[in-house]
Amino acid sequence: MAAPSRDTCGTRERSVLDRVPPLLTDLYQFTMAYAYWRAGRHRDSAVFELFFRENPFCGSFSLFVGLNDCLTFLRTFHFTDEDVDFLRSVLPPATDPAFFQFLRGLDCSDVTLRSVPEGMVVFAREPVMEVAGPLAVVQLLETSLLCLVNYASLVCSNAARFRLACGHRRKLLEMGLRRAQGPDGGLTASRYSYIGGFDLTSNVQAGLLFGVPVAGTMAHSYVTSFTSLEEVWPRTLVTVNGDHDPVDLISLTKGWLGRVCELLGAEPGKIHEGELAAFLSYAIAYPQNFLPVIDSYSVTCSGLLNFCAVALALCELGYRPMGVRLDSGDLCKQSVDVRGVLRLCSEHFSVSAFDSLIIVGTNNISEQSMVELNTKENEIDVVGVGTHLVTCTKQPSLGCVYKLVEARGRPRMKISEDPEKSTVPGRKAVYRLVDADGHPFLDLLCLAVESPPEAGRPLSCHPLGGGDTSLSVTPAQVTRLRQEMFTKGQVTRPLSSTAETKAQVQDSLQSLHPRHKRLQEPDSYTVALSESLHTLVTDLRRDSTNKNNVVLAN
Repeated sequence: MAAPSRDTCGTRERSVLDRVPPLLTDLYQFTMAYAYWRAGRHRDSAVFELFFRENPFCGSFSLFVGLNDCLTFLRTFHFTDEDVDFLRSVLPPATDPAFFQFLRGLDCSDVTLRSVPEGMVVFAREPVMEVAGPLAVVQLLETSLLCLVNYASLVCSNAARFRLACGHRRKLLEMGLRRAQGPDGGLTASRYSYIGGFDLTSNVQAGLLFGVPVAGTMAHSYVTSFTSLEEVWPRTLVTVNGDHDPVDLISLTKGWLGRVCELLGAEPGKIHEGELAAFLSYAIAYPQNFLPVIDSYSVTCSGLLNFCAVALALCELGYRPMGVRLDSGDLCKQSVDVRGVLRLCSEHFSVSAFDSLIIVGTNNISEQSMVELNTKENEIDVVGVGTHLVTCTKQPSLGCVYKLVEARGRPRMKISEDPEKSTVPGRKAVYRLVDADGHPFLDLLCLAVESPPEAGRPLSCHPLGGGDTSLSVTPAQVTRLRQEMFTKGQVTRPLSSTAETKAQVQDSLQSLHPRHKRLQEPDSYTVALSESLHTLVTDLRRDSTNKNNVVLAN
């Protein structure tokens, strides 16, 4: 069912370069960059922050991923002659030709990126990434960085929720490529679903590029393509040791089928011959990887009987079949019935391999149906999830934004009539405060120039969205979340592998208190401003009102 895969920096980097060239952005980034350049402001220092406004899926957390691709994008960012020629054709004719020469020489050698580590649990409205550098350049990066983080973080968070709903007893198989929003969406979903908690993917390209273990057997079309045992070729199979003459697997299986029908009191006349032929043909091709879908016609009257017969024949020849897949109907009830038959065959025919056969369930699985799966009796070992995972049907967008917080060394703030759309000004440091039990309980935003909070010392802060509400807390531990990841054109920390990021996700989720991980009505996690940052926000709001009055008066 599963095959090992690899994860190499070279293949990942080629994937980023192919998927995210510098023209994969919005046109207005270039028109703004030109206006900055025309006004002589293109080299002004600027700082942008990337964050999202609401936690996804009505939950209390998100997972931050996509950083590795962002760093690769920054390191390779430049415009080719072809890129610049195309921009000449789409920008207004009045654009000064010298601007295109400026673009041709542009790179990220003066850009610095500080970020939360890849795979970390994060929360709404806290800046997970800071991008600093010349104004025109960091403006041009906006759309591409958002594109690399938005969906990746969303689908990774969705996968983590599926894992929380599933628990850790069962394996999870991502199989949503055919339902994804295009090839890149499919690849991103496979990669970050695995990082978020899934075990396997059906996506072979994701295995090649990102080292995700791949798995799969057969579809209903394979089963229904056969109609008769006459179509089975070759008909023979050697023993697992190869020390005997080839055995006629059809004859051997027919004998077992009769014994299975007698054991179960089944009617041989209801067994579908084409289905048996399909199972035999596949078993001859992959005798050690035999895991057919058994609901093409009838699970109890045909599919399960045919599987048992073929599997018993394989066991007689020394092979170990893998199990069955159920893809319709009441998966819980059917899995219990199937397990009962497998155990009966194991006991009656003294075939211990039947005790370890797995049952795979796939049938439009959603988060809710995964939760229900844990409340009902069932024998499902592996759950395959497609549409509801990769399309994030409960929430199709994370809504990350990229906002200016400092220009020319001075804080900048967007003040909106909608308080949720107002931004927090200034360069910041972000700290995670941890309680005595090791659980994070508050993330604190401070001005970059402030002294960091200290473990064991009380501090006063203001929860975001809480107005002037003040909160006093005493952390047992303090962790600085954002680290410098890119400067002077170079990535300053090793890029994490897929496996390393997956482990970071699990460690980060493990530390989170269960009340914040509840799928329904979780407790909100507090993100707060330091006293100094809260004062800055208050002052800028007041100054903005006063300046508006002056403009109107003039």
